[in-house]
Amino acid sequence: MNLPAQHTASHAGTASKVQRDPHGLTAGNKRARLMDRLFKNYFLFSILALCLVLAMVVFFIGRTAILTFGDVSLAEFFFSFDWTPEEDRFGAALFIVNTLSLTALTMIIAVPISVGMAILIAEIAPNWLQKIIRPLLDLLVGIPSIVYGYLGLTVLLPMLRELSGEGLGDGLLAAALVLTIMILPTISRISDDAISAVPKKYRDASYALGSTRLQTIFKAVLPAAGRGIIASVILGMTRAIGETMAVVMVIGNTPQLAKSLFAPASVLTSNIVMQISNVEFESTWNYSLHMMAFLLLLISFALILLIRFVGRKREV
Repeated sequence: MNLPAQHTASHAGTASKVQRDPHGLTAGNKRARLMDRLFKNYFLFSILALCLVLAMVVFFIGRTAILTFGDVSLAEFFFSFDWTPEEDRFGAALFIVNTLSLTALTMIIAVPISVGMAILIAEIAPNWLQKIIRPLLDLLVGIPSIVYGYLGLTVLLPMLRELSGEGLGDGLLAAALVLTIMILPTISRISDDAISAVPKKYRDASYALGSTRLQTIFKAVLPAAGRGIIASVILGMTRAIGETMAVVMVIGNTPQLAKSLFAPASVLTSNIVMQISNVEFESTWNYSLHMMAFLLLLISFALILLIRFVGRKREV
């Protein structure tokens, strides 16, 4: 007969342990809200810190770069192909053209191969082959760029000399091939993830309408994964346009316009790294190199915005 009384007393004791504030929140709920607020503030601080760092990079490089035009006109810097700093001639047009040419050539070679590999991994390859290729690509992403440059210098250049009959073999083609090998894992893995994320119902619906496997891949799967593939191309392109050490080792580092794929040339990044340590800080030469770095930032931003615009137009 004492059980109901004991049960009531136990229930009352348990209820008394749950502390509530005037708003009806338990101690556990208050802790959860506090943790949510802390994480929200932490992420907000991280975003603001990232924006601040990016703004500082742009500001400090731009502040030094703009001093170039105290002694050099805009027309000379952007449209002249004469880069002879010893004679106070600072025409950067040849480096700009070479940079855009190298980036375009790299993407022409790398994008079809990378997207094709992603299709193979996600849609065609058996599971055992996927388990081999994916970790291998992840491993290739982490290899330092100087290793690729060294392999290009010791393996690729002799092959190009033998195939082309050229005396040196370095130039845009060698640099583009090295950059292709470097960015191929990045584009392939991100495209692979984007293709794998396409819902199975898309494929089932395509097969139900009588499509072949190839039609399903190119008409249903790839359009659905388009935004992820474009993002992978953007990441690959930004790495290609900003790469330095691998390009320096195989492009020839000659300040001239590349008139053939095997002519030694120089791009913005290679010219900066080869000359920045040999000039006085408060000199037009140094300001011009900073202007090249600033221009490299602007080109990267412009290409990213352009590809995003193209991707948005494709979705419409």
